[in-house]
Amino acid sequence: MYAIRQHAFGPPDTLRYEQVPDPEPAEGQVRIAVRAAGVHLVDTVLRAGSYDGKFPDPELPMTPGREVAGVVDAVGDGVDQGWLGARVVAHLGWASGGYAERAVVAARSAHRLPDEVGFDAAVAMIGTGRTALAVLDLAAVTSADVVLVPSAAGGLGNLFVQAALGAGAFVAGLAGGPEKVERVRALGADAAVDYLEPDWPDRLRAALGDREPSLVFDGVGGEVGRRSLQLLGVGGRQVIFGWTAGTPTRFETEDLLEKGLTVTSLGPRLIGRPEVIRALELRSLSELAAGRLVPLVGSRFPLAKAAEAHAALESRGTVGKVLLEP
Repeated sequence: MYAIRQHAFGPPDTLRYEQVPDPEPAEGQVRIAVRAAGVHLVDTVLRAGSYDGKFPDPELPMTPGREVAGVVDAVGDGVDQGWLGARVVAHLGWASGGYAERAVVAARSAHRLPDEVGFDAAVAMIGTGRTALAVLDLAAVTSADVVLVPSAAGGLGNLFVQAALGAGAFVAGLAGGPEKVERVRALGADAAVDYLEPDWPDRLRAALGDREPSLVFDGVGGEVGRRSLQLLGVGGRQVIFGWTAGTPTRFETEDLLEKGLTVTSLGPRLIGRPEVIRALELRSLSELAAGRLVPLVGSRFPLAKAAEAHAALESRGTVGKVLLEP
């Protein structure tokens, strides 16, 4: 089979399209003929060798990729033969192996897919969807909220827009560039503003009228996160779940005291809690099947172009979930 292999940490061109032996499922595992693999910002950080978190850098050489969907074509010892031919999606955990024509995973980690759920949408929800639901549980959106979603055209952001609209909230989305702003409007956001414009806070205030944001979904951090915090009204809350800008949102105690603000973070709440993660995955796929949350899959690359996918993601040149398709 063909797979993406990485023999050294570094820029996107360290990802090589190579022919390798097919993986064989071990006891308790299934092998998936991959139809779609997810590409995530975490993948780019791991590739660069710059991940600074609770997990060690992966051992090289490796095949990246943590989210796959496809059809089970082999099973290991102890696995029910009924898995053969099943349409499935799985998160591979911190292990790599998804950027390939075939991948193996523990059968207990795989989820069967109904025929009406596409592989692309399933991949977009298995990891990103579970994170979105964990953040939404923290945020507790209500119909009284005025919600601000930075990076609203991203894989997580578009789900927050949908969920907040579904809760009856007024939703304003930020996005980088006219094309992404139009995507946010197409999602149904009540307001959409380009945060690449230097006066975007003024434009947002004009779009909100007499409203003030009561909730910010902050996965951007940096200056955008800081300015979003400053836009919050009295009693507002900001949920932090990442910082794609490179640095977390900066705030001081005085910022919180002045308006009675609340800042909370998803942080490590999911680490080491497989039962919680499994429940979130099931909920995520149920929301997808019911049509209540529909992921935005905007950028697709053939497997051989994984380096281009990474470069596009790092340059913010993608919309929605990025996929590789073998």
